[in-house]
Amino acid sequence: MSDPEAPETPSFDPAAFDRLRAALAAGGPAAAADTLVTELRAAEDFQSLFYALLLKKRVELGVSPFPTGPSADLPAETHEPYEQAIREAGREVGRELLARNRFAPAWGFFRMLGEPEPVRAALEAFDPGPDDDVYPVIEIAWQNGVLPRKGFDLVLDRHGVCSAITMVSSSDVSGNAELRDHCVGRLVRALHAQLTERVRADLAARGVNPPDDVSLPRLVDAHPELFADDAYHVDTSHLSSVVQMSVHLPAGPDNLLAQELCAYGRRLAPGLQGSNDAPFEENYDDYLAYLKVVAGVPVPPRVGTPSDVDAGLARFRAKAERESAEGSSYAAQVYVNLLLKANRPGEALAAAKEFLLAEDPRNLVCPGVDELAKRAGDFAALADAAKARNDPVGFLAGLIAGKT
Repeated sequence: MSDPEAPETPSFDPAAFDRLRAALAAGGPAAAADTLVTELRAAEDFQSLFYALLLKKRVELGVSPFPTGPSADLPAETHEPYEQAIREAGREVGRELLARNRFAPAWGFFRMLGEPEPVRAALEAFDPGPDDDVYPVIEIAWQNGVLPRKGFDLVLDRHGVCSAITMVSSSDVSGNAELRDHCVGRLVRALHAQLTERVRADLAARGVNPPDDVSLPRLVDAHPELFADDAYHVDTSHLSSVVQMSVHLPAGPDNLLAQELCAYGRRLAPGLQGSNDAPFEENYDDYLAYLKVVAGVPVPPRVGTPSDVDAGLARFRAKAERESAEGSSYAAQVYVNLLLKANRPGEALAAAKEFLLAEDPRNLVCPGVDELAKRAGDFAALADAAKARNDPVGFLAGLIAGKT
């Protein structure tokens, strides 16, 4: 095991050196080791306490008292008890540090032991005050992956939407759908609250005070003057980033709030809406249509209708057809994913066969024909896809699977 990282240790009481000498003279090495442990606990010098506990164990084992030497230098029969002493000392010191919210040195010990759970539990319970330095917590929670949700929450709550967007967009959270949805959902809620507050403040300054239950889409529909002279109420890059992330959200309240962000964004002047590649080249109109398909049901007021799913799917199919004719398959990949989110696996397979038959599935952002065909038990489609890719092995495997 390697030494844990730790900050500078507290200064040791000079008089304690005399007490150690006296303990050694009166009671021998074991008594002196106990005295050292007691002195270091009282001084809260936990880095030194760790090594003092190892020194104590070495004395018990009758080997060299120097705790920084490698375990391999010890007699073979002492290896296991000494390794166990390292684990126990690391846990004890780590727990003491966690009890004092000293997360960085505590993480050094528990990381050394390969035991992140105590740190994860302490981070979960940690409620920082306004003057607490949360950077070490963010580093451990997010960058070291101990409790990334906590790290994200601290960044959003302390540093705002911009920093939180940067955190998510610069990290790969695609493999952790729960974390991704948590982060995107919180961003949607935070930006929606900020935007609603500012729109209402703008209206109040104009002498308009609508009831609290009037939604954001109804406010912007009823008051086009809010957007006169290219006006806007939140950073448009933040709005664009959060809406783009929101396509990962499942149906639910956060999805509906993201739709309301789109309803606002589509009212912005064209120059403020940014530009996106197909199939989202129509910006907020496209994102709104996508989110409505995912939502799957009409939502009040004036956000969805029973035809939203079919209309949205038709919209993205048309884009897939157009882009495919121009030699690009990305819009089709988005369309296949959208069909899966709409719980239409049969149509997703048909679309993949139509647009993605010859595509290498490793290069897709959606399941390819092979994966969709396996899910559906359509091995003829799997063989067709392999043939289109000039893959004789996959072709024969599909034929054989279809016979069994």
